[in-house]
Amino acid sequence: MFTDILSKTFYGNTALDWFIAISIIIGAIVVGKILYWFSKNVFKKLAAKTETRLDDIIIDMIEEPVVFAIIISGIWIALNTLNTTKGMEAFTSRVFYILIIFCAAWLLVRLIDSLFKEYIVPLAAKTESNLDDQLVPMLRKSIKTAIWVIAIIVGLDNAGYDVATLLAGLGIGGLAFALAAQDTISNLFGGFTILADKPFKINDRIKISGFDGYVREIGLRSTRLVTLEGRTVTIPNSTFAKNPIENISSEPARKITLNLGLIYDTTAAELETAMTLLRNIAINDSDIEDKAKISFNAFGDFALNILFIYYIKKGNNIYDGQTAVSLEILKQFAENNLEFAFPTQTIYKKELP
Repeated sequence: MFTDILSKTFYGNTALDWFIAISIIIGAIVVGKILYWFSKNVFKKLAAKTETRLDDIIIDMIEEPVVFAIIISGIWIALNTLNTTKGMEAFTSRVFYILIIFCAAWLLVRLIDSLFKEYIVPLAAKTESNLDDQLVPMLRKSIKTAIWVIAIIVGLDNAGYDVATLLAGLGIGGLAFALAAQDTISNLFGGFTILADKPFKINDRIKISGFDGYVREIGLRSTRLVTLEGRTVTIPNSTFAKNPIENISSEPARKITLNLGLIYDTTAAELETAMTLLRNIAINDSDIEDKAKISFNAFGDFALNILFIYYIKKGNNIYDGQTAVSLEILKQFAENNLEFAFPTQTIYKKELP
């Protein structure tokens, strides 16, 4: 009875053939799971005992692609045990070749990405130059993109497709593609312009097109800023080639301009005292450069105006520096009875006879 069931035919194959094919697929999945378990619980523990990190990276990056390769190989072997049409055999072979090539590319991309993260990025961070910090992310993305492009070409070629004819067909549509991709090309040239002209570098604070923030990543197509509000903004690189860039981090010192107004009852001697106080505040504050400018510059509508320009040294906190200076001005002016003016208006009334 059991033999009769196994000998029955379903879609051109006996039940036994289907049982064997399914068993091969299940076996491949089981082998993959066992290998994955060994990788997690045996191979990684052995690698952790070695001095180098390279073996840990290799094991961690190859385990998932290898398990995937075992499973799809088991499926391919199982399908080949069945009686199928030639068209179906050709189709499954092509799919298998493409998946294997993509699996190899996946493994290679994971491995290169981890090597960059573990070795090259920290090495670039230790150098004094910022050029390598900008080039490393671009090189990283370029290598990964190149691997996937090669994988697609090789996969299609091994699957039996005429890649040369396909590329020739792309050449025919090249003009339309170029027109569609002109923004992308413009962004790429913008990225090379940033590298060549170096208007800014990673971690510089810049202003462009209404955005004010710190540069966190410079890519081939776009650059990422983190604004003062903490939001991430992705700006196409072509924007930097078309618009002026204000590099705030390149300023030698932050210029602060204050216009102080004293009441009109202030005497000349008191004005001189006020300017002396301002000069001493600038001299005694270690966060301020010794080149402050002070001038009694205007008879205002309701105040005697003193212009006070000072420069906060590069690297110091701008807001803390301004706060310290302003509080010191308020304190010393109050101690010397120097009164700040506020908008006032005097009206003279003349009675008519």
